[in-house]
Amino acid sequence: MKVFDTQVCRQDLWYAADCLLVQRCKKARSGCARCKLVSHILLCALKQRRNGEKMKFLKKLGILFLILFSLFCGFVILCAFRPDVTKSVADFLYSDKETEAFGEVSPDGKTQFGTIYAIESDAGNGGEAESDIGSGDETDEAPDGDFNLPAGQEGLAEDINRDYIPPRESELSVPENVAGKNGYQEVQDEREQVEDEVAELLQTQLGVGNTGDGLTFDALWYPYYAMLDEKGKHVYRQIYANANDLTQMFAPVEDISAEQLKAVFQAVYNDHPALFWLDTAYLCKYKRNGQCVEIDLRFNQTALDLEKSKAVFSENANSVLSGAGGLQNDYEKERYVHDALIEKISYNMGAQMNQSAYSGLVNGQTVCAGYARAYQYLLQQLGIPCYYCTGFAGENHAWNIVKLEDGYYNVDTTWDDTETESVSYDYFNKTDADYGATHVRRELSVYLPPCNGQTYREPDQPGVQKAQSGQSREEEIMETLPAEGRGELKDIEDIGISGEEVLHSLSDYYEDCYNRIVETGQGNYEFYNVVEGIELAQELYTAYQKETFREGYMDNAMTAISASVCGMNLEIEELAGDRYLVTHTVRLK
Repeated sequence: MKVFDTQVCRQDLWYAADCLLVQRCKKARSGCARCKLVSHILLCALKQRRNGEKMKFLKKLGILFLILFSLFCGFVILCAFRPDVTKSVADFLYSDKETEAFGEVSPDGKTQFGTIYAIESDAGNGGEAESDIGSGDETDEAPDGDFNLPAGQEGLAEDINRDYIPPRESELSVPENVAGKNGYQEVQDEREQVEDEVAELLQTQLGVGNTGDGLTFDALWYPYYAMLDEKGKHVYRQIYANANDLTQMFAPVEDISAEQLKAVFQAVYNDHPALFWLDTAYLCKYKRNGQCVEIDLRFNQTALDLEKSKAVFSENANSVLSGAGGLQNDYEKERYVHDALIEKISYNMGAQMNQSAYSGLVNGQTVCAGYARAYQYLLQQLGIPCYYCTGFAGENHAWNIVKLEDGYYNVDTTWDDTETESVSYDYFNKTDADYGATHVRRELSVYLPPCNGQTYREPDQPGVQKAQSGQSREEEIMETLPAEGRGELKDIEDIGISGEEVLHSLSDYYEDCYNRIVETGQGNYEFYNVVEGIELAQELYTAYQKETFREGYMDNAMTAISASVCGMNLEIEELAGDRYLVTHTVRLK
């Protein structure tokens, strides 16, 4: 065996391997003892090599597992120290579910004459259709994933209003003449995590300040307050009271998370334009579990001499309000303030304190937020409910929602300030459908009431008259139709309709509409018919106002074509001979 030194063994090993594998060695095939021994050594070496490769693979797999486990532990620790990261991950994972839930159409919407409306129904399944109504240009219903829901749904009231139907943000288009006239800044919630020992010290040494106990806020005037649950409302009252007292640091009066606090602070800020010294940023110190232990408010420079600032603010506000004192109704006052603000304010992205009403009313230079906050404050002083609405219009943007006697309207004084000699009303008293191509609500503003008012929509349009005392709603609506003597009316022959095609009853009208929709099917299209008599035209209005048209033809038509959503714009034009052209612009899908 001495002959098998290292060199000989290696040579014989590979020789035997070559002989055995290639089958060229006669001795190997005949049972050569030397080849058998070397082949045994070869097999042992191959087994050892295979075992070594397995060990290397298992070692690499173990290292990979340790790396992944370390990353997972690091992520868990990060989430424990940063609740905002956890919330962001949750929003990403479940955004589709939330969008789907909040995109549902509420059955509380009201159908209005001459409007666009949306219907969601379980077509073909016997489900009851639900509707929400707007007017003007048609818009899409709940978008697929680009509806910006407010952060932190926890802490909101269970009965919160979810009737607003947002357009698709990706389909918005901003007109050139108002492009860039935005400037709204979202609430900045700065957060600082503190150790439990520091948190305990803060909780024992830092007082709650003014808790605001005893304060009440009517939902008609302060809608954001009504959006919160009871715990959130308590902290809302505390923040409001401490802001009035210029108390900057205090402990929350309720156990509340850093995420919930953002919604509460935003509610306070949006409801109270009179707090012009309150900044849009604040600091929240919180424990590892996310519980807020300290609230730090931020004030702008007007707080340095607040009494003087309040006096100057009131003086400038009263100079506008004094001109509205002799006006007879809310619409006239609303329009007067709209015009006065446009005359008083110039748009300036670089204006100081441009998120406050003070920047608009006192400094006369501001951005969209300042326009909207000033408008909100002035209408509140005149006894007209007016809300601060935030969202997106090419960029972050703010405008107003105003409540008049027949419903809610959108008003954008910023975009109506076109710097021309005449005041624009392109964005004054518009419905959500009118705004569907340019504006979409975000954050808590999605829970403000839908804007579907009709009586005061598009002022100064030919044939439109404002509500007069003693008139019924039906009489007001019918007065919008052209009357005899206002000009030459079309005849049915002018629009290609024969006398046999004129409809004489509501049932005939329903049947004709049903047949038109079933024949055409789903899609975006227009169809029209002609009815005879003011009484039938009035009957049509009542059917759309009370939503009986759905039972009359729409529900069955949607079932027949397997449609689940309908948008419609309805227009009536008076023709010669007491006949009326009814034009339907529909979108069915």
